[in-house]
Amino acid sequence: MKIVHLSVAFTFCVILSSCLTVRPEGRQSWTGRPVADLEKHPLFLTMALVRTRTSDGVEIRNYLNSRGVTTCSSGGAVFRDVLNSTEYSNFANCMQNVLACSNLFYISNGVVTEYVPIGSGGRSVTLTNVCVPVSQLPPILIKMG
Repeated sequence: MKIVHLSVAFTFCVILSSCLTVRPEGRQSWTGRPVADLEKHPLFLTMALVRTRTSDGVEIRNYLNSRGVTTCSSGGAVFRDVLNSTEYSNFANCMQNVLACSNLFYISNGVVTEYVPIGSGGRSVTLTNVCVPVSQLPPILIKMG
């Protein structure tokens, strides 16, 4: 019985630790990059995307790494179009209870101005080399992607 409990505890810890630290150079590597680099990135192509726009025209893209994102998706409606501030706020409030890593990209005039990874549901965020622009990946990772 102890083995089962240890196995469950280990699995839970692995899930929670899948997003632990963020390296500043990884976050900064996106600043000034064209949004096309983000749209073509092999990792972000696999994630659910929720978008909103601020009153001054800045687009915010939230690439979500979570199995539970559909819990807050309003039947998939959040993935279809740019959400207004109320819709996005409702989505973000719901996601606070879901184990997820949100990758927030702020975009102005087709250029990424900031990248902010945020954990929710008790998860903190990890950034590995796979999350930097493809042009900055080591050659072995580009061949694999």
